[in-house]
Amino acid sequence: MKQDLVAESRLSAPLRVVAADDSYLIREAIRAVLATSDRIELVALVEDGDQLWQAVADESPDVVIVDIRMPPSGDYEGINIARRMREEYPDIGLIALSQWAEPSLAVSLLRPSAQGRGYLLKDRLYDRSELLQAIEVIAHGGSVIDPVVVEHLIQGARRPSRSPIDELTPREQEVLALMARGKSNAAIAEDLTLTKRAVEKHVGSIFMKLMLEDESVVSRRVAAVLMYLSDVQPRSELS
Repeated sequence: MKQDLVAESRLSAPLRVVAADDSYLIREAIRAVLATSDRIELVALVEDGDQLWQAVADESPDVVIVDIRMPPSGDYEGINIARRMREEYPDIGLIALSQWAEPSLAVSLLRPSAQGRGYLLKDRLYDRSELLQAIEVIAHGGSVIDPVVVEHLIQGARRPSRSPIDELTPREQEVLALMARGKSNAAIAEDLTLTKRAVEKHVGSIFMKLMLEDESVVSRRVAAVLMYLSDVQPRSELS
């Protein structure tokens, strides 16, 4: 009887939410959206990952909402938090908010299980019901992926299974990935602990294998990066 009363109390209690975003405007948008529901209680609203962990420890929320990119790490802080949450707080649901429809980030978030995980675009904050419904679903172990991201995944699945990118060695693909992030040969050499001359050789090999040999027609570096972004990333998101 006592166990039944405890279970009933948990079902009737508002879902406790902790949210983190380094943008004041986004934080206030989240606050405004959640305030419209008597089923959800915002117990902490913070601006970085460190404050988030303290709030999770203090408040024992049902769902955590995180920005994909925020301090202290900047890039992919939300993904790092999601991975750590699986180990330390496996029963707490998590929704990642992003400004960009990046299928690769969504896939990273869902691995190794989509249970209790969501990936939404921040545009969804304009439709109050989207975030509120997602919180309900995530709190009960479901998963929610933004429809725009799903469409990108589908488009990626339609691409040919092989491309010139597949002919690159693993090291050449590493070099190309760093080129896609706007890094110079010197910066790539530093990241991969290579000499600048070694990087130049890899870049030359990339151009040759991708058949980008005519500098007068198009910038080979730009063309190689475009091939990477339009081909490799969508297919890798599904692996």
